[in-house]
Amino acid sequence: MHKIPFLKPSVVKLDSYQAYLQEIDSSCIYTNFGPLNNRFESRIISEIFQNVGHCTTVNNCTLGLMLAINAVKKDGAKYAIMPSFTFSATAQAAMWCGLEPYFIDINNDDWSIDNSQLLETIDKLGPEIAVIVPYATFANNINLDVYESLHQKGFPVVIDAAPGLGSRLNEIPFAKDFSGATVFSLHATKGFGIGEGGLVYSADNEIIETIRQTSNFGFSSPGNAETLGLNAKMSEYAAAIALATLGVFDQKVARRIEIKKMYLENLESSGLLTKGWRLQKSYGEIPLQFFSLLLPKPNLLSEMGDFMEKNGISTRHYFSPSCHQQKCFQNYNCSDLSVTEDIASRIISLPLWEQMTPTHIDHIIETILMFDKKISG
Repeated sequence: MHKIPFLKPSVVKLDSYQAYLQEIDSSCIYTNFGPLNNRFESRIISEIFQNVGHCTTVNNCTLGLMLAINAVKKDGAKYAIMPSFTFSATAQAAMWCGLEPYFIDINNDDWSIDNSQLLETIDKLGPEIAVIVPYATFANNINLDVYESLHQKGFPVVIDAAPGLGSRLNEIPFAKDFSGATVFSLHATKGFGIGEGGLVYSADNEIIETIRQTSNFGFSSPGNAETLGLNAKMSEYAAAIALATLGVFDQKVARRIEIKKMYLENLESSGLLTKGWRLQKSYGEIPLQFFSLLLPKPNLLSEMGDFMEKNGISTRHYFSPSCHQQKCFQNYNCSDLSVTEDIASRIISLPLWEQMTPTHIDHIIETILMFDKKISG
């Protein structure tokens, strides 16, 4: 078998967005919230968020996080509360906003923030909390009720849902009607991949308008910077690809869900889940970016990664090391992170891309079975 790559982006091809490029040539508008960008935002609200809420594009998810945190953070406070089990950009975005990450633990089952620990941290730090930044772990449909309540009580919330555009629970799109900010990535490796880009959604239009302004140098009118800003606008070329992607997004989501189902069926029939291997508890329909699995024992990640590579399978370890274990963040405060450290010591992330076949999945699970025999014997 040929090598199975970890990720294989599936961005739409030229013929599907060529007509949009011709519109750009005709309008001579290339950026600055042009007609294609505005059309894309309008269609996102109508087609993804069921005509509820508001959104603005950005040129990548990290800038979206920075702008969203900056838009809602509490003045005079210093901490950004977040899980350590997240991508480093979550913490870096808070740091760029002048805040200190404060890392808390996750649940043992769904790998999202431990809400009991979150509430304890709020009791402890109170007015020092500038923002809460939960991570929708691997696009899972986390329960936003507690975050909506906290946001309404004056603890601003920005959800990092980088891979989560297209996730649904009971036919309701993730983050619909959430009045904090939710940030999605449109990076090439995501389910809604356009190359590079991002999207910020909120039910609160004031948040979106603030982000839109600060993404355009803080201008309130041409050449008049009313507030500190930067340049985070999406180009019309990216918007052209995004519009074309909307036309096939339902199929892309369905395909990723189908591949996840193949993994689950193979794992169930293999017996691995009775031998200490474990999955993330998930809710609803999720267009996964990759498929994650916990090893039955810690400290085998490097050995397993090498074993999979020798058998033609490329893997990763999201998120190992977790943020608090990385040099950039080691000096920041944290709670007890025993669950995070246990999961980070056992997690392997497996390939998931839209062209995968049952043969690919069979080979991956067979290889894991060989490794299980090796470590058990």
